[in-house]
Amino acid sequence: MAPTPPTDAELDVLIRARLASLGIDLDQLPPGTTADPQTGSPGRDTVLASLRSFVRGTVGTLAAYQLPAPAGTDPVVAMALSQQPAPMLYPSISTEWQK
Repeated sequence: MAPTPPTDAELDVLIRARLASLGIDLDQLPPGTTADPQTGSPGRDTVLASLRSFVRGTVGTLAAYQLPAPAGTDPVVAMALSQQPAPMLYPSISTEWQK
């Protein structure tokens, strides 16, 4: 059974929650689709429509991406390899704080 795509209202809740976790409040934008003539800020509905389009078009593609495995690699092993963290230039920077 294929997953049901989210509705506009569900995506709005997701987008507002993600932005709120970063301290961004879309209610500070002018309502509707017209931009604020003084600041040039886009309307709230315009921003939400743009972000919904981004989420629908980009997130699924990024989630489905797998790193390429070397030629001849067993598909089961290739899937496991794609789940590993990417190598880092300076791993001590990210691992030292975890001790």
